[in-house]
Amino acid sequence: MRQNGTIKFFNHSRGFGFITPDSGSKDVFVHITALERSGLQAPDEGTKVSFEIEEDRRGRGPQAVNIQLA
Repeated sequence: MRQNGTIKFFNHSRGFGFITPDSGSKDVFVHITALERSGLQAPDEGTKVSFEIEEDRRGRGPQAVNIQLA
């Protein structure tokens, strides 16, 4: 299910950050590789995005995928 949110934090040097969903649910992890797969550069904090959530294959919890600028 597609959700909307805002980039809360993104560490450009380490390549990860978090998205705050508009629904008010828990922040979602986002990795630079998910952004690259979506054709996006590392976003600035406050950028509005839409995304889907999937479980990390390594068992680290939910993460954002299929990210688009909103």
